[in-house]
Amino acid sequence: MQQFWLAFGFGLVTASVLAISAVGLSLQFGITNYINFAYGDFMALGAFLTLEVNSGFLHLNIWFAMVGGSLGMGVLAVLINRFLLSPFARRFDKTFYVLIVTFGLSLIILNVIYAIWGANVRAYNMPIEQVLHIGPFLLTRNQLIVMAISLSLMVLVHIMLKTTRLGKSMRAMSDNTTLAMTSGIDTKRITTITWFLSGTMAGLAGTVLGITEGNLTPASGELFLFVIFAAVIVGGVGSIYGAMAGAVLIGLATEISAVFINPSYKLDVAFVLLILTLLFRPSGLFARPGKA
Repeated sequence: MQQFWLAFGFGLVTASVLAISAVGLSLQFGITNYINFAYGDFMALGAFLTLEVNSGFLHLNIWFAMVGGSLGMGVLAVLINRFLLSPFARRFDKTFYVLIVTFGLSLIILNVIYAIWGANVRAYNMPIEQVLHIGPFLLTRNQLIVMAISLSLMVLVHIMLKTTRLGKSMRAMSDNTTLAMTSGIDTKRITTITWFLSGTMAGLAGTVLGITEGNLTPASGELFLFVIFAAVIVGGVGSIYGAMAGAVLIGLATEISAVFINPSYKLDVAFVLLILTLLFRPSGLFARPGKA
C-alpha cells in the first residue's frame, strides 16, 4: 500500500506537467484546428532557453529563469506561426499539408537545439533537495512548487475562458471562426495571443519537465509528446477541460501502473488508454458539445 501512495504522489507530479502541456496544445488546436507536431520541440527549446538563462549568461534562479525561457518561447511561437505556419494554412484548405510542415518544423528545431547545445544530457543549476514526508507521499519542494504552478495556471485558464473578453473571443473562434470574424472579433489578434500563450505554456512545460526529471536532452520534448497526445485525445481533442482531466488520468495511470508492472513499460499504459478511447469513445472520455 505504501508503494501505491508513493506512486500516486509521483502521478500527481506527472499530471501537473502533462496538464500544462496538454492545455497549451489544446488552446492552439482550438483556434487553428490543426495539431502542431513540433509542440514537443517547442517544449525542448523553451527548456533550453531556460537553461541558458539559468546557467548561461545570467545565472538566474531557476524559477526566474523559467519565466524568461517560457516567455521567450512564446515570442518564438508567434514568429513561427506568422512567418511559416500561417502562410501555409491560408494557402492550403486541407490541414494535412500544415501537419507535414509541422513535422518538418520539428526536425528543424531539434537540429537547431543539437547544433547550439549539443546532444549531452544537461541539468539545471539547482540545489540538491531533501525529500519531504507529506502524509503518505514523498515529494521534494520543487515538485510541490511544480504542482502549485500547474494548479494555479489551470485556475487562471478557467478564469480567462469564462470571464474575460479574450477568453470569450477564443471560445467563439473555437466554435466558428467565420462567424466570430463577422461578429467583429479581431481573429488575427486572437490567433497571435493564442500562439503566444501556447508557446509560453510549452516552454513552461518543458522546463518543469526538466526540473522534475532532473535532466533534459534535445529529445526530451519529443519523447513526452506521445503522452501529451494521449492526455489530449483521452480527454477530448480541442477541449481545454478535457485536456486537464485527461492529464490527471494519464499521469496517475502511468505512475501507478509502475507498482504492478515493469516501470520501463509504464508509458505503454498511456498507449493502451489511447487505443481504448479511440475504439470505444473517439470523441474523448470527457468531451462535451463545443471545444472549450
